[in-house]
Amino acid sequence: MRFLPTLLLALLGSASAAKKSPEERFQTYHAKALSSAPVKLGDPSYRELTGTPRDYTVAVLLTAMDARFGCQLCRDFQPEWDLLSRSWTAGDKKGESRVVFGTLDFADGRDIFMSLGLQTAPVLFLFPPTIGSHAAASPEPIRYDFTSGSQAAEQVHAWIARHLPDRPHPPVKRPINWMRWISTFVILSGGLTASYAAWPYVLPVIQNRTVWAGITLISILLFTSGHMFNQIRNVPYVAGDGRGGISYFASGFQNQYGLETQIVAAMYGILALSGISLAIKVPRISDPKMQGIAIIAWGSILFVVYSLLLSIFRGKNAGYPFSLPPFM
Repeated sequence: MRFLPTLLLALLGSASAAKKSPEERFQTYHAKALSSAPVKLGDPSYRELTGTPRDYTVAVLLTAMDARFGCQLCRDFQPEWDLLSRSWTAGDKKGESRVVFGTLDFADGRDIFMSLGLQTAPVLFLFPPTIGSHAAASPEPIRYDFTSGSQAAEQVHAWIARHLPDRPHPPVKRPINWMRWISTFVILSGGLTASYAAWPYVLPVIQNRTVWAGITLISILLFTSGHMFNQIRNVPYVAGDGRGGISYFASGFQNQYGLETQIVAAMYGILALSGISLAIKVPRISDPKMQGIAIIAWGSILFVVYSLLLSIFRGKNAGYPFSLPPFM
């Protein structure tokens, strides 16, 4: 029953189009499309263009662009539809694909909307040929689905092309976005200029062995403490201990918190700094007394932090066998 309005319109269109042959109708509207695509339709022209018999295809967008109707989807899709129509028509000036693109606004085709029982817009109909080598089995128009929102011109082009086998499918050609190209050129030029000006100051930093050693050491400490594990498992930063407090360390070797990783990384860093100082810095101290104090100080830091690290491991797994004072 839902096709009765369409059949009625087709019959009316056939009667109104009886004065012109299908070829004459196609040539008339194709000429209009060449000057301004898509063709703007009204009630009579819609009936004439879609009337039977027809040996051509008609793609008609029924829309409501007036601000009173508040059809945001209509306004979003209209530029894409205009682009598709212009691109197809410009690429098929001889009409070899036998396709005419038209637009019927509600303000110009109220009777058509009411006859079709349309309650929403936009609606895209593809009317297949009823006679000729490309005639379809059914004269009923094919409706495009807008349930997923506004569509790009390329998506609608692919849909139309699927229903037009063995015919040319002129591609969508978007105009050059000059503002985007100019903006990109300005940004790149500015970036290159700033890089050229800052290069004498940046190069010594890049070539500095201490900087690379620091970056390497920080990266090693970060990843050995479990940062990648946190990213993969998406672990919480901290958790409650069940008594109203905060638990900084998760139980078990296969669990950890974000803050736990940072604490362990800091401890690894202190241990690494202690080892580097004892191996490199302390031997360079010329004063024997100060050298002895430095050895005791750095050795004590190394011993205490390592004792704390072992106690943390033992707290995560009660079966861990090693410990050192003072954190036994």
